[in-house]
Amino acid sequence: MNRPLSSVDSAHVAHDAGAQAHGCFHCGLDIPPGTHHVLVIDGQPRELCCPGCLAVAQTIVDSGLDGYYRHRTATAGALDIAGRALPDALVQELALYDLASVQQAFVASLGETEREASLVIEGISCAACTWLLEHHLQRQAGVLGVSVNLSNHRMRLRWDTSSTSLSTLLGQIYRIGYQGHPYHPDKEQQLLEREKKRAIMRLGVAGVGMMQVMMYAIALYAGALQDMEPQFVSFIRWASLIVATPVALYAALPFYQAALRDLRSRHLSMDVPVSIAVLGAYSASVWATLTRSGEVYFDSVTMFTFFLLIGRYLEMQARHRTGRAGNALLNLLPNSAIRLVDGDELLVPAGELRVGDRVLVKPGQSLPADGIIRRGHSSIDESALTGEYLPIHHGEGDAVVGGTLNVENPIELEVSQVGGDTQLSAIVRLLDRAQSEKPATARLADRISSYFVAAVLLTAGFVGLIWWQLEPANAFWVTLSVLVVTCPCALSLATPTALTTATGTLRQQGLLITRGHVLESLAKATHMVFDKTGTLTQGNLSLHSVITLGAERDQALRLAAALEAHSEHPIAKAFHPFVHRPADTLESHLGQGLEGEIDGARYRIGTAEFAAALCPHQPAPALPDSQNQWLLLCSTTAPLAWFGLDDQLRPQATDCIRSLQALGLQVELLSGDSSPAVQHVSRSLGIDQVHGGMSPDQKLAHIRALQRNGARVVMVGDGINDIPVLAGAQTSIAMGSATDLAKTCADGVLMSGDLSRLVEGIVLARKTRSIIRQNLGWALLYNLLALPLAASGLIAPYMAALGMSASSLVVVGNAMRLARSKVKGER
Repeated sequence: MNRPLSSVDSAHVAHDAGAQAHGCFHCGLDIPPGTHHVLVIDGQPRELCCPGCLAVAQTIVDSGLDGYYRHRTATAGALDIAGRALPDALVQELALYDLASVQQAFVASLGETEREASLVIEGISCAACTWLLEHHLQRQAGVLGVSVNLSNHRMRLRWDTSSTSLSTLLGQIYRIGYQGHPYHPDKEQQLLEREKKRAIMRLGVAGVGMMQVMMYAIALYAGALQDMEPQFVSFIRWASLIVATPVALYAALPFYQAALRDLRSRHLSMDVPVSIAVLGAYSASVWATLTRSGEVYFDSVTMFTFFLLIGRYLEMQARHRTGRAGNALLNLLPNSAIRLVDGDELLVPAGELRVGDRVLVKPGQSLPADGIIRRGHSSIDESALTGEYLPIHHGEGDAVVGGTLNVENPIELEVSQVGGDTQLSAIVRLLDRAQSEKPATARLADRISSYFVAAVLLTAGFVGLIWWQLEPANAFWVTLSVLVVTCPCALSLATPTALTTATGTLRQQGLLITRGHVLESLAKATHMVFDKTGTLTQGNLSLHSVITLGAERDQALRLAAALEAHSEHPIAKAFHPFVHRPADTLESHLGQGLEGEIDGARYRIGTAEFAAALCPHQPAPALPDSQNQWLLLCSTTAPLAWFGLDDQLRPQATDCIRSLQALGLQVELLSGDSSPAVQHVSRSLGIDQVHGGMSPDQKLAHIRALQRNGARVVMVGDGINDIPVLAGAQTSIAMGSATDLAKTCADGVLMSGDLSRLVEGIVLARKTRSIIRQNLGWALLYNLLALPLAASGLIAPYMAALGMSASSLVVVGNAMRLARSKVKGER
């Protein structure tokens, strides 16, 4: 019988398990120190790296598929199967990812048959790799969308389960020379560490080889001036060959693998000219050594490889840094939780929690899942999610988010969402979506780099032909320099590094970008349009007065609360304390009010015109005053009561509007509220363009009219009635307190509710646009200047390698300035 081992059992098998502790029995990754997850498989204790692998392995065993472990082969050779049939063992392994229990951790359900997986892709080296992956998968049946983020190597894959399976699509990824893994922050971190170790190993081999070969090269150059005897020349050449061979065949291996993969897929990337240059120089030098004729350039080969690897390593470090920003979100969830079972406290892995479980969260502990407080009250630190540094007080019945920190008192929590359904997971998916979607500038850069490689190869061939006619001895080395110096590494990195860095910076400040075009759109924005309630105001409407017309006060409150019971609009919250039971039937009229049936009679609450229309034979009563927001309650026979509501402006609203206007944006206010409160708010904030009493269709028509006149509109709203206009604007931002549907339709979410973040977003977006232009300009200028110098023979191959690496580092370093931007108050 296969079963998970208890801590006591684990202690008994620790010695035996130590023999296999080189890696996780399921995935092969390193096992973190202090981790003890052991499962008995085929009668042997097997050690695993994390609760995820433990759960997957248990599922495999429980499904009767444990034979997979006996027959599988290592997947390390997966790169060798590009373009050929997959081994049976690999097919069996990929089939496991079709199990619903395995998909729970990294696959989200978007509809009845639509699914979206978050994957980490191994083997990506440049923008051409992302292009190849996206275009190959988009041609597969059942694929609804695919996007790859060059910065962190994550893929978002959407497919129709009725047309294809995840295992089939993972197999397609393997067939073109890459490997796809389910995204999990801990797993990704291990993959990043493994990639870093390999990079350091190759860099070390290239560095040591370069230093040694340079010593031999100096001796050869000195010997050439002093007529060194032939046997010593031959000895030094052979020594250089021996030292340079590991550099050319091991350290530079990633360039060859990527180039071969791209050629098989009939797509050119920067690795193609790099591979031609390295292998060409090495082969020519080997031939010169064997035949004792011509010149050897092992020094150029080793220097070229070393400088290229230095550039790739530093790019990788910058990419890992942005990847860790997203991982840090999911790592906010604790590894364990205190589950309450019949009054007893039981420490369990957080991944084992299920909806409906009761958990105890003590002060100083992070909430292990989304839930509702059922006992106690405390302040919750939500700064990691919203950017709001002050803890927020929550009591019984309040919903709280997993990954936030309990500050003051112990609370008892009922779990409402786990796994991929938590708000934290949703935020990470939105962030990944934003980083993987390519704006027009990025798509243009990808196309340019692809054509540029073809132009480089043609140019190098043409230059080589001319030099062969003029000076054959130097033709090869001049051609080599042209190939190296014009590699479009910097061009491919110019846009994605800047976009990823800016997106991460804004997320840390509380503005979550969920679409790839947002930064570009914010930078070009000309109009900022706000909703009123819950956007410019706090949305915490309170009932300050009730004026009865044809009913008792308590009766009027009961009827109004019944109509507002199920509404998510901020207005409805003012009536929730008075709810006894909801209305029997309910109809929502966007921007006007609610209509429902209570005890067989029909009622309306909302604007005066809307509510009074239910009793047309009675005249509509006049508004009590012009300073507050008033709702009218009517039956089919007569008006029953006025309800006076008031709301407070958000603390940052005034400064936000003034700052946006100072940045040159036209600020407008669109509201479904027809009360005088709209004019009062606009006067307080200094907004000249005000439109009140607008239905959702009228808001959308107004936005489209602005756009037809050339305006670039950013819409900020929070309610269900804002959904059409949020979808219609070039850029839409939902408040963090908005309805889930509004946040889904928006291009960004203001998690903290701090309106000053909008100003910071505009400023940083403009700075990002400037940096992208600087990067593209630098990359193109460098290639245009370097090409004629290399073609004229003024740049040696090692100098070309150094220049290309320096160009890439300039681009990456310039983009990383966005992470250090202090955008507050910056104009």
